[in-house]
Amino acid sequence: MSEILAYLEHGVLSLTFNRVEKKNALTSAMYAALADQLEQAAGDVQTRVLVIQGQESLFTAGNDVSEFLQRPPASMEAPVFRFLRAIADFPKPALAAVCGPAVGIGTTLLLHCDLVYAGDNALFSLPFVNLGLCPEAASSLLLPLRIGHAAANEKLLFGEPFTADEAQELGLVNRVLPPSEVNVFALQQARKLAAKPLASLMVTKTLLRQPQRAAVHAMITEEAAHFERLLKGPAAKEAFGAFLAKRKPDFSGL
Repeated sequence: MSEILAYLEHGVLSLTFNRVEKKNALTSAMYAALADQLEQAAGDVQTRVLVIQGQESLFTAGNDVSEFLQRPPASMEAPVFRFLRAIADFPKPALAAVCGPAVGIGTTLLLHCDLVYAGDNALFSLPFVNLGLCPEAASSLLLPLRIGHAAANEKLLFGEPFTADEAQELGLVNRVLPPSEVNVFALQQARKLAAKPLASLMVTKTLLRQPQRAAVHAMITEEAAHFERLLKGPAAKEAFGAFLAKRKPDFSGL
């Protein structure tokens, strides 16, 4: 069974993470599938609205660590960067339904969505510094714009998980619901949008996103360069080694 489920009905394309046994950890193949779907949907007249979702207890644990360490992105044409460009440039309304853990890119991808609905069990996390890395997906630009610099500093420097209620207070989430209702509610909202004039929706989204568009692409590229360098560094090696060994990392002197 596909690890990315795609379903189009009544103008709404639902993309569902479907690797539950691995906590929906994202692989290169999954990023490629997501990018393919987004690139195709952008020009498909039958697709009017996008919904990205997981399950009632799980959104995504972020990157698949084992694959990520064995085969890190080698260029800006890597599947993960194709996905980031595709979602950053997606011209139609994009919604996300988030329940359970949303780690790393599971949180940063939400900055490229227009509406985010979360279960009260959602737990957001930006653990990049704790892994010896730096922000990605243009989050170092978009997160301060969304939630303010003080809150962005706290979330990115400490990397500590935060709840759906806090995410809503910060403006990252539009509404918090019981987990069993989130995906259904997001689909209902998507169908409302799909019934509206698509040209008006697309122009409105373009106007809302246009001021940051060039900066978003520039930041994705700049973050990627730093990320690649840090990934080869001693702090990342210690962090990932500790993660795989299930011990606390020791960053003394790093």
